[in-house]
Amino acid sequence: MENNMKNDNIVVIGSTNTDMTIKSQHLPLPGETVLGGKFMMDPGGKGANQAVAAARLGGKVSFIGKVGDDMFGAQTLRQFKEEHINAEYLGVCQGVPSGVALINVDEKGENSISVAPGANFCLLSTDIDDASSKIDEAGIVLMQLEVPLDTIDYASQKAKDAGAYVILNPAPAPKEPLPDSLLSSLDLIIPNETEANIITGLPTDTDDQVKEAILAIVAKGVKSVIVTMGSRGAMAYQDGEFFSVPAFKVKALDTTGAGDTFCGALCVALAEGKSLREAIEFGCKASSIAVTRMGAMQAAPYRQELTS
Repeated sequence: MENNMKNDNIVVIGSTNTDMTIKSQHLPLPGETVLGGKFMMDPGGKGANQAVAAARLGGKVSFIGKVGDDMFGAQTLRQFKEEHINAEYLGVCQGVPSGVALINVDEKGENSISVAPGANFCLLSTDIDDASSKIDEAGIVLMQLEVPLDTIDYASQKAKDAGAYVILNPAPAPKEPLPDSLLSSLDLIIPNETEANIITGLPTDTDDQVKEAILAIVAKGVKSVIVTMGSRGAMAYQDGEFFSVPAFKVKALDTTGAGDTFCGALCVALAEGKSLREAIEFGCKASSIAVTRMGAMQAAPYRQELTS
């Protein structure tokens, strides 16, 4: 399919968190204390991770979101400035703490994450209206589900009306059905296998089952679908056809944020006029580098690392 992107401006609407990560031998069982871990504290959040990944790969990125009036919010603002991300519409929610994520990572790179969203849930439709001029300028609008679903639904309509290419990464997996109004406004949705299973209620253990889940999503009005499958790569649907893209074979150190890096990289490739298949390949290459490093945002690669 020809890429008819409006322009190369990428607007990310989503969350910022501070990630507090402990890497230990195994993930704690209920009631268990695991000693001997390594601790890191870094800026994160799915929205911020995706924005930084896109910016490091050469994307022209703006961010719409909320932080608290605390040290974590100030750190996020500094980070965005360092990463050359337009944070004009990253608001401060007075009296509310910034979002925080507690992450455990085992020696195989698998993780478990608990998130306290804090100021992320202060992002309302009125904030989307305030940032409407930036959405009007967007070629791509990328969203996730760590801010209120009503806000994402509203933003998707605004982005569609503005002629942007609208993308949703439905993570974390929704606890309620996604509104038909949201799904029908999307040009592309990017769930992983678990999220596709939760969204559709269908199994996603095999490639054939993933294809059935994709068709169920398409029936809701979404134009294109990519299901990311970790080491199995990605399965995509576009213009009535399925195609798969293999993953790059690497030794994973930490899978936290791999999906965020993939989404950010894919947006950059689409903004540069690449086909969906080429964009997925670019995303897979970027995420394969990210998983060889600890952390989420800080693991996102720079453009020169993908071309060397």
